[in-house]
Amino acid sequence: MRRIRTLIKREYIAAVKTKGFVIGLLLAPVIFGGSGIAMAIFAGHVDTTDKKIAIIDHSGAVVQALLDAAEQRNAEQVYDKETGDKISPAYVLLRIEPDPHDPELQRLALSDQVRDGTLHAFIEIGPSVLHPDRDSAGARVSYHSKNPAADETRRWIANPLNEQLRWERLQEAGIEQTEVPDLFDWVSVDGLSLVSRDEASGEVQEAKRKDEIEAFIVPLITAGFMILLMMMSAAPMLGAVMEEKTQRVAELVLGLATPFEFMMGKVIGALAVSLTGGIFYLVAAVLMLSTLGAFGYFPLHVIPWFFAFLILGIVFFSAMYAALGSVCNDAKDAQQLTFPAMLPFLLPMFLLVPILRAPLAPLATVMSLIPPFTPLVMLLRMTSPEGIPAWQPWAGLALLAISSILSVWLSGRIFRMGILSVGKLPKFRQLVKWAVRG
Repeated sequence: MRRIRTLIKREYIAAVKTKGFVIGLLLAPVIFGGSGIAMAIFAGHVDTTDKKIAIIDHSGAVVQALLDAAEQRNAEQVYDKETGDKISPAYVLLRIEPDPHDPELQRLALSDQVRDGTLHAFIEIGPSVLHPDRDSAGARVSYHSKNPAADETRRWIANPLNEQLRWERLQEAGIEQTEVPDLFDWVSVDGLSLVSRDEASGEVQEAKRKDEIEAFIVPLITAGFMILLMMMSAAPMLGAVMEEKTQRVAELVLGLATPFEFMMGKVIGALAVSLTGGIFYLVAAVLMLSTLGAFGYFPLHVIPWFFAFLILGIVFFSAMYAALGSVCNDAKDAQQLTFPAMLPFLLPMFLLVPILRAPLAPLATVMSLIPPFTPLVMLLRMTSPEGIPAWQPWAGLALLAISSILSVWLSGRIFRMGILSVGKLPKFRQLVKWAVRG
């Protein structure tokens, strides 16, 4: 044990004293959440250049309503009411009469104006849009711009256009707008928790509003930290062991410790580094949520489970990566094994959203009980507002503990053979033979 403690201390100090560890600890969340952070920072930075849009209305029923809606929007939403600063682009809609002789040439001319920047876009409204036939091209509304899929103006146009079409149809049916002013008012459906009874007082507790932060953001951030800590601690083990082997450092260490002690020193050292990062992120998350007044969103009962799954996951993967690193003879061998070794990390990441949408589905349940996937998938399901049966986290923890012990034992047998082997990279069959026979 004394030699293992010495190796653990060596690994831990060598990792945490480097500038790269500190920089990575601070920058890793920024890199992982960079897209969301950038969206928050630049949310108010929009292009306020006026957008000129030409409208060809073959039906004659919609264009005036669009012009009126644009005028109202420009009066209410373009300038900040307090500061007077322009905060949004004005929509300048231009009525264009259809060309009955050569419509294709008209579309080409308008497209050229979009290309040279004279127009932002042009819209063509079909002649039968008021009474559409599903098989008729005349019922189509076409929006032409350089990037129509991501164009906010296209989404805005749809609301006043469809509202006008509805009123036109009602007017034809003899119903005046003044008779049913709230006909098209939209009523939202609020997401609320279940009503419960307080066990201490016996009082009925009112349902609480549930939103996307609790349903998606908190579970995804929690899972992201789990992935981050495991990748920072376990994944580099393969390259680190390979480097020590190729630089003959391993031979010097093995003169003072057994191969198993050497491997366990590296595994527990990586675990200590991961726990240091985990505590740092936990404190930072508590401070941030408290500052934002969103502390109640995070389920505090998950914290012990987070560290339990993290510890066992680090042991499981670090031992496996140390064994794989021990059989590598150069950087090329390490690169060849890196992708297969990363698959247990990557596979659950592709299914994060489906698991969150249905945490009790058979797919989510089965994946959370498969040891390589347990730390990420089980934690994701536990932070979901829907909740999971109480026995499943315990079952997942037990299976992961057994698998971690088995991983250390088998990896230790491979490590003992691989750390002193040279030559060609062993095949998978050879690794199985080393693991079974030692």
